[in-house]
Amino acid sequence: MVKVPKGTTLVVGLGVSGRAICRHFGRLDVPYMVADTREVPPGLDDFRVAHPDISVHLGPLTELDLSEVEEVVVSPGVAPHTPGLEALAGRTREATGEPLLVGEMALFVRAARAPIAAITGSNAKSTVTSLLGEMAREAGRRVAVGGNLGTPALDLLADVPDAELFVLELSSFQLETTPRLGAETAAFLNFSEDHLDRHGDMAGYRAAKLGIFRGARHGVVNAEDPLTWPEVPLPALDRFTTRVPEDNDWGIARRGGRDWLVHGDEPLLPAAEVCLLGRHNQVNALAALAMGHRLNLPLTAMVEVLRRFPGLPHRGELVAEVEGVRWINDSKGTNVGATLAAIEGLGPTLEGRLILLAGGVGKGADFHPLAAPLARYGREAILFGRDAGRLEYALRGRLPATRVEDLQAALERAIEIAAPGDCVLLSPACASLDQFIDYQARGDAFRQAVKRLAGEAA
Repeated sequence: MVKVPKGTTLVVGLGVSGRAICRHFGRLDVPYMVADTREVPPGLDDFRVAHPDISVHLGPLTELDLSEVEEVVVSPGVAPHTPGLEALAGRTREATGEPLLVGEMALFVRAARAPIAAITGSNAKSTVTSLLGEMAREAGRRVAVGGNLGTPALDLLADVPDAELFVLELSSFQLETTPRLGAETAAFLNFSEDHLDRHGDMAGYRAAKLGIFRGARHGVVNAEDPLTWPEVPLPALDRFTTRVPEDNDWGIARRGGRDWLVHGDEPLLPAAEVCLLGRHNQVNALAALAMGHRLNLPLTAMVEVLRRFPGLPHRGELVAEVEGVRWINDSKGTNVGATLAAIEGLGPTLEGRLILLAGGVGKGADFHPLAAPLARYGREAILFGRDAGRLEYALRGRLPATRVEDLQAALERAIEIAAPGDCVLLSPACASLDQFIDYQARGDAFRQAVKRLAGEAA
């Protein structure tokens, strides 16, 4: 057994967040050592060069004696029930009464000196986080944006030491090891099946997500999805909806023959003026508006951002319009919920029909929820990758479906059948690892192919 010395904190995991934890402890002069269950984690040599005096344990955590450890801080990719950590469940630190095992966000909360706006959900976290960050910048706030998106939260403390506001995207992995976030405003956008291999079942996954509300002074939830609602009352709560809002909710209503984003009875912006495409993104805009309102951001600044913000790469990204056909890269749609939101958001806005490009590694998900909206809005589903057969089975009888070998073949088929007014949507509902290194590479391949098509058509 390797004994962790008394008074020493153990950092578990040498991924992006784990190294950010180490940098944070280095700035604070906290004695720590590192463990990683992998024998040769990526970046190990670089870490040892940067931190030559730090002890590193590689291999099973069961080989560590944690009887006198000061604290254990796990990276988001490390499950709290990893063998070797089970004995820490329920144990607390004598000095503070906090759990002995925590994650990076617990450290962030201790150190942050500005309000936190936190966003979670099964989908659209990155879009709302980026929108709110841009709204704060437009309003003249010194804002730091990161977390599960972009810069690790602990690095923001050093990168933007004078931040007036932190806007953080947070995953269930981060929230399950955060005893109390204490956000000024916290949003739970939506809830659909994902990460069951980590959380065990939907109840465990939801319980992790609900951690975003611990200590929150204001919440933002989906009026149409009760599973996003907190189980413990908050001091203040706003709800958003795709429908005409009740009371003082945020929603969408007809004014002068047009759809408007509204807050209660107050019209805010014509829905057609939101730069992001689709009803689902109009809902994302409402969530950001509700959070920004709580943070006292001027409406003029928030509306200006909504009119110009084009979206994130690989998330509802309009790549090109070629001969009346729009080509949209939603490669970050790696689960059924994300693809469902894209279909239901874009479908009602089209003059023509939707052509869906989907497939890859389905992670055991149920694809049947995609069938009904595709029957309403779809021209054809073009399916590729490892789980194309499971997708085809789920869609059988609802719309034409064509199986092809890979993304390139899917694009060629889409070119054959697309008509003016149609939208070709890459939203795979699957992970990419059967044919690509990640969803970014998949989206890049789609983007490059469409750019070539646009160039040929010019």
